[in-house]
Amino acid sequence: MKTIFVKPAQAERKWFLIDAEGKILGRLAAKAASIARGKEKAIFAPHHELGDYLVIINAGKVAVSGRKYEEKLYHHHTGFPGGLKTRTYRKLSEKRPVAPLEAAIRGMLPKGPLGRKIFTNIKIYADCEHPHAAQNPEKIDF
Repeated sequence: MKTIFVKPAQAERKWFLIDAEGKILGRLAAKAASIARGKEKAIFAPHHELGDYLVIINAGKVAVSGRKYEEKLYHHHTGFPGGLKTRTYRKLSEKRPVAPLEAAIRGMLPKGPLGRKIFTNIKIYADCEHPHAAQNPEKIDF
């Protein structure tokens, strides 16, 4: 038998809409990363970008369990000596509500050029309005 590889230009892509209000952060990120990567398709190949497009709304209303709201930390480095900056989930979500969900999804995608390309297919919005109505995204409930 021969393995059939579908080229990314020939892959059929769909648009999906996920409402993040009240969903758990990690579970939502895992599902989003799986759909964007194309792991739920029969034509999945780990080295190709064959996934679907995702629109995630209400990302600012995503839920976290336990004391993560006050204790979960996000780090980034400025590039200068002693430039490690740390923020809690609460402070990061107040400043930029979509940042915690972006970080969770980005961490579940492959590292390198393929992961960066896949992440461009995910559109995240803090409230319920989005400019992708023309694509007729199909709503996903899980």
